[in-house]
Amino acid sequence: MKLYTIALVALLPCLAATPDVDKGKTLGLPTAPIRMEIFGDFTCLHCRLLHEETLPLLMKEFVVTGKLYIIDRAFPLTGPPHQYSREAFGYAVAAARIGKYQEVADALYAHQQTWAQAGNVWDCVTAVLKNPADQKKVKDLSKDPGVLAEIEAEYQEGVQAGVNVTPTMIVTAGGKRYPLPPAPNYELLRSMLNGFLPK
Repeated sequence: MKLYTIALVALLPCLAATPDVDKGKTLGLPTAPIRMEIFGDFTCLHCRLLHEETLPLLMKEFVVTGKLYIIDRAFPLTGPPHQYSREAFGYAVAAARIGKYQEVADALYAHQQTWAQAGNVWDCVTAVLKNPADQKKVKDLSKDPGVLAEIEAEYQEGVQAGVNVTPTMIVTAGGKRYPLPPAPNYELLRSMLNGFLPK
């Protein structure tokens, strides 16, 4: 693992500073020794697999134990079949403002094939936001300039960090940022994360 870390340091320069963190889009403790930013898109199949299969494993082994802090970053893709991506992020980031991000993100990934093709993003969101007051808040906030600016800022941060595929994971450990290989299997990911933990 040390050899892998040394290779990353040698081959990939340190990335720019991270943007502010929307606390509603995080998992774990900010004081964890490893911080992982996941630049993803709700219309991306690989992002859905990461969310549904890898994230629960990371939660159990690293987040709950206080070793890892995860931050979701918006990286909306464009063009077909991603034409509803920004709309989905609008609702998800708005939901984060009322403490409902995880529920909305779970629903968007679970029903990805339906809304990403048909465009009925709002139907997917309202199905999980049962309270009409929450629905109204999220609908209104989804058009708020602050929400739209957050999505764009995270997208631009991804571009500056060299993100060109989703999902892209960037780990911060020991004060340095390291991009991880695209969609590694869990055993490789676990090995890499353990290598970043303080000895």
